[in-house]
Formats: sequence, structure tokens, C-alpha cells
Amino acid sequence: MKKSFIIYLFLTLSVVLYAQQHRIKVACIGNSITYGYGLPDRATQSYPVQLQKMLGESYQVENFGKSGATLLNKGHRPYMQQDEYHRAIDFAGDIVVIHLGINDTDPRDWPDYRDFFVKDYIALIDSFRVANPEARIMIARLTPIADRHPRFLSGTRDWHGEIQLAIENVARYAGVQLIDFHKPLYPYPFMLTDAVHPDPEGAFVLAQTVYSAITGDYGGLKMPLLYTDNMVLQREVPLTIQGTANAGDQVTVSIADRQMKTKVGPNGKWSVTLSPLKAGEPYTLKISTNQKVLQYHNVLAGEVWLCSGQSNMEFMLKQASTARLDIPRAADQELRLYDMKARWRTNAVEWETTVLDSLNHLQYYKDTEWKECAPETVSDFSAIAYYFGKMLRDSLKVPVGLICNAVGGSPTEAWIDRTSLEYHFPAILKDWTQNDFIQEWVRGRAALNIKKSVNNRQRHPYEPCYLYESGIRPLEQYPIRGIIWYQGESNAHNWEAHEALFKLLVNAWRKNWNDDCLPFYYVQLSSLDRPSWPWFRDSQRRMLNEISDIGMAVSSDHGDSLDVHPTCKQPVGERLARWALNKTYLKDIVPSGPLFRGADVRGEKVYLSFDYGQGMRSSDGKSLRCFEVAEFEGVYYPATAEVVGEQVKVYSKEVRNPRYVRYGWQPFTRANLVNRTGLPASTFRAEFAVK
Repeated sequence: MKKSFIIYLFLTLSVVLYAQQHRIKVACIGNSITYGYGLPDRATQSYPVQLQKMLGESYQVENFGKSGATLLNKGHRPYMQQDEYHRAIDFAGDIVVIHLGINDTDPRDWPDYRDFFVKDYIALIDSFRVANPEARIMIARLTPIADRHPRFLSGTRDWHGEIQLAIENVARYAGVQLIDFHKPLYPYPFMLTDAVHPDPEGAFVLAQTVYSAITGDYGGLKMPLLYTDNMVLQREVPLTIQGTANAGDQVTVSIADRQMKTKVGPNGKWSVTLSPLKAGEPYTLKISTNQKVLQYHNVLAGEVWLCSGQSNMEFMLKQASTARLDIPRAADQELRLYDMKARWRTNAVEWETTVLDSLNHLQYYKDTEWKECAPETVSDFSAIAYYFGKMLRDSLKVPVGLICNAVGGSPTEAWIDRTSLEYHFPAILKDWTQNDFIQEWVRGRAALNIKKSVNNRQRHPYEPCYLYESGIRPLEQYPIRGIIWYQGESNAHNWEAHEALFKLLVNAWRKNWNDDCLPFYYVQLSSLDRPSWPWFRDSQRRMLNEISDIGMAVSSDHGDSLDVHPTCKQPVGERLARWALNKTYLKDIVPSGPLFRGADVRGEKVYLSFDYGQGMRSSDGKSLRCFEVAEFEGVYYPATAEVVGEQVKVYSKEVRNPRYVRYGWQPFTRANLVNRTGLPASTFRAEFAVK
């Protein structure tokens, strides 16, 4: 009995030792981020430890991280001179995961020795290949460095970006697998406790990234959130369809008579581009791998538009002055709605009672699906978006799909990508609830919500970048025809900052859809008793000449002196549609009311010229009003205004040498200049030289 037990124990130990000796060895090479610096318990929370748990007993994961290590051999702490490196070489890993370069952003390193980086990295890779000629080498794009880092603007931001490009070059030259430690952490700067080192949750994200890269397990076939039954696909353009699946899987995509197959890349991503679809049908879109089949039914091809902004775009049809008449007759099977509603409002009560899964920081919007337009589905949908889409349907006679993700109170900066702000407007990221760029009411609401939050890691939708990351980036590359936008109320106190931000927003969204000419039509703020609004409206007007492929719908004639949410939404939605019909669809329709073009001074009188000024008149049959002239800025006098041919003549007996003119320059204006179609003129202010 005793002898049998000894034999059994010997055999068991032999099996265990054999299993240990034949486990796949994973060497994690890096600096303090790999080491686990700053974690409450690095022995259980460092990313290599968490990776070991994910991979299981058939793998042996070892941590060879060295705090402060540089990739550069002339750096202040070269990794190849550290004990951790020599132990890693002796370990001779079957898989080697390298994350180095963060410390090379130090001013002691990159400015002087950048020219050695690529060769030093290749030498490091080669040394692990010598240790194990069969080694599978993975190198990681750098984890982010948050904008609050003390050297962010003095070099770290720019050098970090240069090192990322160098790492990508190394991967191509050395033929190794490139994995991305940057993208999955970039939207979560709060996970970087000191602007550099990930917290336990951030370390989990890194472990998950490496796990998927090693195993090819990306959770099987998945599609972006916009893919549901009843969806609308953009007609008459090459149709890009993309998703994720396990590495190496074959994906088959078929719709109508079109079918394409592709192989999933090592990063779990795949994409196919089908030939254009004609408008109409209901199609069935089928996407499959050997393990899973997804089918989407009642799919139409038509015109797809994104409808975004803040509360006046979010404003529901049931709240509009026309609701009682229009909702009962709104049924239209070829008008489809994708309504992205917020999971919580921005008031303190809902904020306080909301608890989020700690790994779902970007899931601000509720799950939703495409729906056919009907009284019960359109009632809670954007009124402006509905009237925009209805006019397109009536004019184009093709299916129309509307995606709405507007968020009440949201400032422009919340809709801009982080990279654009880091490089062009970094000051707005600094302690955003206290910076000088937000209005007091926004500051107060945001600060109160954050203070009352039961989870201080819960992000506020007004935070810079947040709505881009949660509401725009997830729509990436889903083909759309264009964008309509109604926002600005939360930025109207600072039109100078808004001008810069709005241009960043348009560029960022066009980059997101890889279309430099993506149409972008926006609403000029309406009338309201807020003193800064004339300046803001005029700034919006001027941007028509500063950004390509845009248009502006004037709404000042339908404002409310006391309510920032005027209820008359139909004309505004239809004015946006006029821009789309004129510029995007090349229809013979006037897109706008009179837009100031120039002035000709003749003695004491000024003759104003306008684009879209044919048939100018007053909207109410009375004399034109709300024109003012001045010889010196700030000293304006009411002017008499008369339509003379295709111009407006303005003058005042108080001003002998007019050099300035303005129109509709009241927060709540009763300006009444329209063109032959009844569309109103925009607020404007102009300075001109006297001949």
C-alpha cells in the first residue's frame, strides 16, 4: 500500500512537472506600467498577473517590468542594461510582449537620442529571437499620457506621438505583431492615476488586450450598435460594412446579389466594401462566420443623416406646437428612426441615483434599434430631425434614415475628439468644471452632479471629449450622407472660443467618417433675451465663408424672448432640409434667406448686397426694421431701410459718414427682412471702408 502510494505520488508529480515544463511561456517586458507601479497590490493587480488568470494554467506569465526603464540604450535607464532584461533573456519566452517608450519622452532622452530609437528597438527584438528562435514577438503602441502630466505641453505630448510612429515602423520592419495599448485606455484618462500609470481597472484593460492578441479571442462575431432590423443603409455609395470577430475567422457578408468574404485580422477587425445599393427594397443583410450567423431584416437603402447637438435638437415632436396635428399622420414605413436616448439626464437627482458598471464608462446611451416612423415611435423623437427627414422624403421619394444623439445642455467641446483638443485647445481640458470656457450654469450643474455622484469615476456628459467618445466614435464609418446640428446655447457667452471649437468639431467628425466634404448643416441660434447672442449669431454666419460644405438655417424669427426652447420647430427643420436639397442633392430650391455679402457707400447712404436676396421685402408688410448704422463702433443709430432693386439702402440723419452697419442686433430681435420665399435674413454686423 505504501509502495503504491509512492508510485502514485511520483507519477502525479511527474505529470505536474511535465505540464509546467511544457507550458507556453509569456515574457512581459516593459517599464513601471508593466511592473505595476502605483497599484494598491501589484502582486494581484499588475497586468501580467491579470493576464495569467485569463490565460490559465497552460501558460506561464512572468513580469519583467523595470520602473523608469527606457528603450533607448543611451537613455537615462536603458532596459537592456537592467537585471530584468537578463532574467527575461534567460527565461526565453515563447511569447514576448514588449511595452517600452513611455520613459523615452523624458527631455533627457528623446531630444538627443531619437535617431537611435528604431535601431535600439530592433536590437532588443533580435536579442529575444536569439534566446528563442521560435519566439512570437509582440510590441505595443504606448499607453496614453494624460493632459494633466506636468510636461505634457513642453514636449511629452509631441514626443509621445513621434514615438508611436517609430514603434509602428519597428513593427513593419521587424515583422512582429503590433498591439495597441493606447486606443483602449485613451478615452479613460481617470484610469491613469498620475497621468501615466494605469489603476487596477486600466491594468485589466491591458491584460485583456494582450489576452486577445495572444489567443485571437475577441468574443466572436459582433457588429456595431447601428446594425439592427429596419436599418437604413446609405444608397449609391460604396458600402463599407465592418465589425469584429475572432482572429483568423472567415466572415461572409451578403445583401441582395452582392457577397464578399474576408479574413479577420490579428486585431480582431474586419471590413468589406460592397458595390452601391439602389434606393428602396427591403433587403436582408446576412453576416456570418463558421460559428455564428447574424441576419438583419427589412433593411432599406436610402439617405442616412446624423442629427445632433443639444436640447433644441433633442426637443421631442410631442413638445412642438405642431404635435397635435402632425403626430397622428406621421406613419411612414420608409422613414426610419434611430433614437439614441441618454441613460440618465444631467440633473443632480438622476445623476445621484445612477450606478454604472465600472467597465462601461462610455455607455451613456441606452440600447436602441431602428424603427419605422409611426405615431408611437416619432412622438419622442427629435422634432427638428423629423421635419428635416419628412421634407427629404417628400422631395426625393426615397427612404430616409435619421440617427439622433443630441444631449441637452451639452457644450461643443464635449463633441470633439480628445486628440484635437490636446493639440489645438488643451486649456479646455484642464479641470474642466473650473475652467474659464464654460458658463456658470453649466459649471454649477456639472459640479453638483459630480459631487453628488455615487461613483466619482462616472463621467459627466458635459466633460470635454465625452460625447464624441460615447456618441460619435461608435458610429465610425457607418455610411451617412451628412449631418444636421443645432447647438451653441452652452457656448454663446464666448463666441471667440466657439469659433475655434466648432471648426475642430466639423473636422473631427469628417475625419471620423473619412470624408473631407461631408455635408454639415447647422442652425443659427434663435432669439432670446441673452445679451451675447447677437455676437454669437453673427459668428455663426461668418463661418459659412470659413468652412467648406456647410449651410446655416436662420431661426431668429421663431425665437422666444423667455424660453431657450421655442416650440415652433417645423420651419427650422425644413430650412435645414432646404440646405441639403440645394447643396447635397442639387435641387433648384432656395436654401436660405438673405445673407449679407457686401456694402457700397454712396455719400451718407449704404447700399447692402445679399446672397439669396432675390425679391427682398419685409415679412409683415411694414417698413424694414432693426437696421443700424454708425461712424464709430459702439455708437449706432437706428437706420431707415428700403429695398432698392436687389439691394437694401440704409441711412440715418445722425450718421454723415457711415462705416458700420448691423442688422438684427438684439438678443430677441423682431427683424423682418425676408426674400421672395419668405426666408429670413441673418443677423449681421459689417465694417467697410469709405471710398
